[in-house]
Amino acid sequence: MSYYDIPAKQLLKITALEELKASGYESIGIKDELRKNLIAALKVEKSVFSGIWGYEHTVIPDIERAILAKHNINFLGLRGQAKTRIARMMTLLLDEWIPCIEGSVLNDDPLNPISQYGIDLLKAQGDKMPISWLHRADRYTEKLATPDVSIADLIGDVDPIKAASLKLAYSDQRVIHYGLIPRSHRCIFVINELPDLQARIQVALFNILQEGDIQIRGFKLRLPLDVQFVFTANPEDYTNRGSIVTPLKDRIDSQIITHYPKSIEIGKKITQQEARLESIQLKTVQSFELVKDLVEQIAIEARISEFVDAKSGVSARLTISAYENLVSAAERRKLINGSKDTVIRVSDFVGVIPAITGKVELVYEGEQEGPGIVAANLISKAIRTQFINFFPDPEKIRKNKKTENPYKTISDWFGKGNMLDLLLDASDKEYKETLHSVPGLSDLVTAKFKKEPEAYQLFLMELALHGLAEYSLLSKHALEEGIQFKDLISSMFNLEDHAAEDL
Repeated sequence: MSYYDIPAKQLLKITALEELKASGYESIGIKDELRKNLIAALKVEKSVFSGIWGYEHTVIPDIERAILAKHNINFLGLRGQAKTRIARMMTLLLDEWIPCIEGSVLNDDPLNPISQYGIDLLKAQGDKMPISWLHRADRYTEKLATPDVSIADLIGDVDPIKAASLKLAYSDQRVIHYGLIPRSHRCIFVINELPDLQARIQVALFNILQEGDIQIRGFKLRLPLDVQFVFTANPEDYTNRGSIVTPLKDRIDSQIITHYPKSIEIGKKITQQEARLESIQLKTVQSFELVKDLVEQIAIEARISEFVDAKSGVSARLTISAYENLVSAAERRKLINGSKDTVIRVSDFVGVIPAITGKVELVYEGEQEGPGIVAANLISKAIRTQFINFFPDPEKIRKNKKTENPYKTISDWFGKGNMLDLLLDASDKEYKETLHSVPGLSDLVTAKFKKEPEAYQLFLMELALHGLAEYSLLSKHALEEGIQFKDLISSMFNLEDHAAEDL
């Protein structure tokens, strides 16, 4: 039986080098380890990166090819594209436990120590040398690249106090305080936002990536470090804050480009998986697929908006936060009205605005409009886009006068001077009565969705009002406590009258 066939409980009972040798343990590098376990996973069609949606035919195959080629990797993509999450999931391709020399800060391999401590201990104790076990969860180190990161942080520095107390020369390896990279020997080491790292610090990585040499205070050390390097970078960083120096880029074997979800369905999977909702919210707040579609549509509209900086990107965190806010908006209304449960409404999307304003970078024109107005416009555009998936396109009806207008009864009622106020905190009963007060609105929905539950029909009735406003068949105004719908022409006249009064 080889070392790899020994059950974990039995494995952890091995405490000395002689027992480890008897188990059949053979040293392999971390890149070989990742490759070996990936091959085993692929043979049984096991997905290592489960929960990473939308990358099945793009990013994940690239990662697998890079691991099989034993490459260091750079993930290049805009924010919120799961770069760091993928890097963390690579630990699942490591062996569950590996042996280390007990007390070694460099995770020394008992059969092949690289630190002076490990070499001396092996020489002194031989096969009786004690070993400990390192779990794969502890074989991951992550560092965010910031301008203040120093060479001492990453590689190490001479500790003068240790040199004085041990009466050793500064050139002695035993007086070195090792940085994160040497301490990540036999581990995965991740540097996030690599372009933010100062160029002189990036230069210090050259030999580590290529030869395993490190220099500390001018003293060259030959440490054959065994590290799987993973870097992440945002294309925006190349122009706004810094860049990856060319020789370093040349030493990173595979650069893998990530991307945003390519469909609403994929976006929904990500949002629903990542949204942190309480069990009570899931039980008492009812949602619909259309609600989830609208949330994803907001992100799509933001990514093509003229007011949003496309280079900065729109993170998947926008839709996650937006959906959490949306459910919480409905829950708040439920609590105010003392109801046992409730259903998400279109008007609840007002609560999504704070989730948008902090997640998008605006261009100059967007700053002039204001983040709140831009966020509200993105919601409006999402409603406009989804509206025609459920109701006839008003633009086509306008162009073809022979087509019967299904909105005529509704627009005629508003044309007579009627208006509708939808209050954000209205009870479910008040909400229903308000929507049913508009002639033709219920008929518009039941004509196509008669078999749907009443709650869904009410949602579609409200969606119809918002959609008609987006297509300029009605006017919509934000009130302090809700939303008001009225006839577009009379609304325009009222605006002109107010303007005249101001004059």
